[in-house]
Amino acid sequence: MNANSEPRPVTPPLWLLAELTYKCPLHCVFCYNPLNYAQNPHELTTAQWIDVMQQARKLGAAQLGFSGGEPLQRNDLEALVEEGSRLGYYTNLITSGIGLTEPRIALMKKAGLDHIQLSFQDSTKEMNDFLSSTKTFDLKMRVAKLIKQYDYPMVLNVVLHRHNLDHVGQIIQMADDMGVEYLELANTQYYGWGLANRAQLLPTREQVTRAEAVVHEYRSKLGNKMRILFVVPDYFETRPKACMNGWGSVFLGIAPDGSALPCHAAKTLPGIVFPNVTQHSLHEIWYDSEAFNKYRGNDWMKEPCRSCPEKEQDFGGCRCQALALTGDAANADPVCDKSPFHDKVQRVVVHARHKAADPNTGEPILFRTDANSRSFGETSNTAEELPTS
Repeated sequence: MNANSEPRPVTPPLWLLAELTYKCPLHCVFCYNPLNYAQNPHELTTAQWIDVMQQARKLGAAQLGFSGGEPLQRNDLEALVEEGSRLGYYTNLITSGIGLTEPRIALMKKAGLDHIQLSFQDSTKEMNDFLSSTKTFDLKMRVAKLIKQYDYPMVLNVVLHRHNLDHVGQIIQMADDMGVEYLELANTQYYGWGLANRAQLLPTREQVTRAEAVVHEYRSKLGNKMRILFVVPDYFETRPKACMNGWGSVFLGIAPDGSALPCHAAKTLPGIVFPNVTQHSLHEIWYDSEAFNKYRGNDWMKEPCRSCPEKEQDFGGCRCQALALTGDAANADPVCDKSPFHDKVQRVVVHARHKAADPNTGEPILFRTDANSRSFGETSNTAEELPTS
């Protein structure tokens, strides 16, 4: 151990994310699910998920998120919500809204679901349906009304990127018209399909600056009526964010097959065997597993992170981002301008500017389940029609 460092105490997880399934009716171009998710169709059973929830609650987890894929693809979702509520979790459904009919929302209200986060892809039907490669805008609008009807806090999430960042004003106005109380404008994280499409999705610095100005204007206009969260994309920062508040610190994610993960994208990291809840207890996984201890504390850090006074604030940044940009997850997050790899981020940003100036160059956008990728604007006759109820 470094003589100048002390081990950070391992505290219990606070947030359990149950990724119930990788199945999803949408084909979003920025999905963070693994590119090879279809190769592992195995999912935990209802009884196994309930066991996970019970173990995590005993460890100290207080917040429980149900996500995917699309969690509504599981017909046992209501039973899992009911058990989560019984255990005392604050429960959150993270959903595209597809499959949230009035009978199902009524059942989940009765089961004790506390919170629903609904996602849109854009404020316009054309762009929303293009980005998901489905005709779902009108359906989402109906789901938003159901959420209000059943007296849930109206929480909206919109993932931002080059193709919709200039629509931020219209997105906020749409949210206001819907009665949204909390709007999360979540800039694309470049993992999974987002990373595969980075050259097509990364905005320009000018777009980000304009969008920030619009957000500030609406915050002043709306005051406390709506809370708007807008986080500048990592690639345009000079310091990394404290990813997940530190590896193995507060977040415990369980993938559909039972793999336990310290962050959503951890499976992208090579050379780490992530323990499975079907073979190990959550207590053992959280406190003793090599995977969860690998990037805890400071001793794994290379310079300049190891001697940086800011390491207790940003924990060295994001390991998955370091891997994606440098090929080594232990390197300083290249977003940081102290990193010897910061030029890699700058080159990506410059490339994005050239791509935005001439969108017909380079590879077309890859859709989540579409091996035969399509270019922007080619979906008017190919977007999948989903049932309306």
